[in-house]
Amino acid sequence: MTSLAQTVRAGLTQIADPVRAPAMQAYMKSAMPYLGVSAVPLRQFCKAAFADLAWDDTKKWQADALAVWRGAQFREERFCAIELTGLRTAKSFQRIDALPMYEEMIVSGAWWDYVDNIAGQRLWTLLQNDREPMAKAMLDWSTDDDMWKRRSSILCQLRAKSETDLDLLYACIEPSLDSKEFFLRKAIGWALRQYARTDSAEVRRYVARNEDRLSGLSRREALKHIGAIA
Repeated sequence: MTSLAQTVRAGLTQIADPVRAPAMQAYMKSAMPYLGVSAVPLRQFCKAAFADLAWDDTKKWQADALAVWRGAQFREERFCAIELTGLRTAKSFQRIDALPMYEEMIVSGAWWDYVDNIAGQRLWTLLQNDREPMAKAMLDWSTDDDMWKRRSSILCQLRAKSETDLDLLYACIEPSLDSKEFFLRKAIGWALRQYARTDSAEVRRYVARNEDRLSGLSRREALKHIGAIA
């Protein structure tokens, strides 16, 4: 373990509530155990532990983040690795060459709490900063055999609002429209529901046009806050 990874584990252990750990693991259906640190104290710990961190280049930043991620024995350590990737001091490193790091986290993390955090925040930032290569990458991910990469491609514009690239969103949804996988159906509905906050008429139109292909779950999620199609 690197010194940073050791610092993370030691610090989390100090604030952990081991009594809560089994219930947290059971709730998340996680193979990896928990220490027993909930979200708020975890973020507070990261803020303090990472306050003085800065890097000369993206390779050093990625190396530190991946060291924490790969060395993790407890689930909270991986949340800390994700928090580390979002530090302001790493803002200039959020470019397309960081995508392989996020891809590793998504594929090896392989569960919605990790994946949705990375897709909805980090991948969106990369898409803003390097739109053309990131759009191409997300289109590639949308047909990947890995379900979590597919989900990520669908969710990468959750925060986009009026900046949403509809062509990209629909293209990323298309390969999974007929999927029976819950996490893909849920992602489709969630992405459409979020965009409905910006343009509800467009989402109604899209749902109506794809009525025969969208799952009931995707339709319900998409129309959750705007009502059924007349």
